[in-house]
Amino acid sequence: MAGTKIQAAEHTVGEIFTDDYHFTIPRYQRPYAWTTEQAGEMFDDLLAASRAKDSLTEADPYFLGSIVLVKEEKQALAEVVDGQQRLTTLTVLLSVLRDYVSEPFADSLEKRIFQKGDPIKQTADQPRLRLRDQDQGFFEKYVQERSGNGALSSLANVSPDSRLRLVENALLLKARIAELEMAQRERLVSFIDQHTYLVVVSTADFESAYRIFTVLNERGLDLTHTDILKSEIIGSIPDIDQDAYTNKWVQEEDDLGRNDFGDLFSHIRMVYAKTKARESILKEFRASVLQKVPDGKKFIDDVLVPFSDAFEVVTRSGYAGGPDAEAINRLLGWLNQLGNTDWIPPAIGCFSRPTADSASLLRFLTDLERLAGSMLVRRVDITRRVERYGRVLDWMENDRDLYSNESPLQLSAVEQAETLGKLDAEIYTVLRVRLYVLQRLDSALSDGGASYDHYPSISVEHVLPQNPAADSGWTTAFTAQERAYWVHRLANLVLLSKRKNSQAGNLEFEAKKTKYFEKTSWAPFVLTSQVAASDVWTPAILEERQETLLKVFGDLWRLEAAAA
Repeated sequence: MAGTKIQAAEHTVGEIFTDDYHFTIPRYQRPYAWTTEQAGEMFDDLLAASRAKDSLTEADPYFLGSIVLVKEEKQALAEVVDGQQRLTTLTVLLSVLRDYVSEPFADSLEKRIFQKGDPIKQTADQPRLRLRDQDQGFFEKYVQERSGNGALSSLANVSPDSRLRLVENALLLKARIAELEMAQRERLVSFIDQHTYLVVVSTADFESAYRIFTVLNERGLDLTHTDILKSEIIGSIPDIDQDAYTNKWVQEEDDLGRNDFGDLFSHIRMVYAKTKARESILKEFRASVLQKVPDGKKFIDDVLVPFSDAFEVVTRSGYAGGPDAEAINRLLGWLNQLGNTDWIPPAIGCFSRPTADSASLLRFLTDLERLAGSMLVRRVDITRRVERYGRVLDWMENDRDLYSNESPLQLSAVEQAETLGKLDAEIYTVLRVRLYVLQRLDSALSDGGASYDHYPSISVEHVLPQNPAADSGWTTAFTAQERAYWVHRLANLVLLSKRKNSQAGNLEFEAKKTKYFEKTSWAPFVLTSQVAASDVWTPAILEERQETLLKVFGDLWRLEAAAA
């Protein structure tokens, strides 16, 4: 292995999807897992980069990351050790674009997706990327084959998750591309092909390739962007003051920890830039922040320290500054459960203001959690979330009224209606949303004071089972159509400890209630306790309960106007 040759070079996407490479995803790799959020983010970034200059001849190169391959020199076969998600999503994107461009472009894209057999080279017709054996037939039929793309929207009950992700991402990209004009689509194709780069690292044996993958992905204590910025900022301070300001910097880093301190700089960049990052954090931080606050001492005193203190309070729900502290920390707790951090820049922007008092913080957080929760429920993607929070930051900076109807902190009538519509639809099937929604609802039913930290684990359980036995009472109380309608909706869902979840299963209603309410060392969830008030579980009960629970959310997030 010591003599193994390692090759690394930048290649455009157009150079990668050629006869020089025949990519295969080996069996040991995890399934395709990118969600619509990641696929949408890649698309939005590529589209923005393709529009950045007046013409493609002036376009800056766009770096899409690296891939690690097991590949013999001068051989096309390339086993993908790292990079499956990017290569697969790129193939989905090119396959979808093929249906939205002129025939010459479509024919050219076809050559990037499929290799045409050549009898002289002794190559056969084959896709340029082959997924794991379990998924390749589906991938080729519905994504790579042009004829299959049109059937994607009609597919139902797609499983396993790897195939579902392929369908969801393809449909998302179709919707995004359909919004563009033909010239924009074809410009995007050319930009991806000629100006989008991957670093291809290849070696002939798996051990070397895996070692490279590990080195590329390990998080060691190498120099970070904060180390480099520290050197530049402290270095600009007069020698007599450097020790004092170095101590201030180190204190903030120690308080947050190295990882959180690094994240803080990304959030500070967002506060100043108010847009999604397109280039390296170093380059953008210098341009967005340090150009506005070039004095090192002023940066540390007026930016780093107050934002660091605010970040610590916000991410650890640790406010202790007034009569509304308990309510403020509850809202911070909910925000920290969202599963994303895009809301942090406006939050630290608010908390870092010297004039911020308990009442103003509570009012701001109430509306920030409302906006963030609504965007979670409506499945707003990361690009549009960041755009929205950027507008909030702009209004904050310009001291505009954040509580006026047109403020970006507020929900429009359309957004309120859409939020209610999503809450009224199937919640259980939306994995990243359901637990937040059920806990938020349970908390509202307990007057906002419920805490979930002491539960060992929490799961979402159906009252009406997903798959009741054919001879059970469930099949007589509900028609098949009624079961299909209600089973995954809000009214039919409750919270349980995981230990109980496995016990309740498909029991009849009376037996299931007993399992829900056996004595435990903690109080039952309010949402779950309400089920005990019903002697039966029928479509009529569910309809009434659904209306009641939606009203609770309407009151909580002020959705009444949209509900009318």
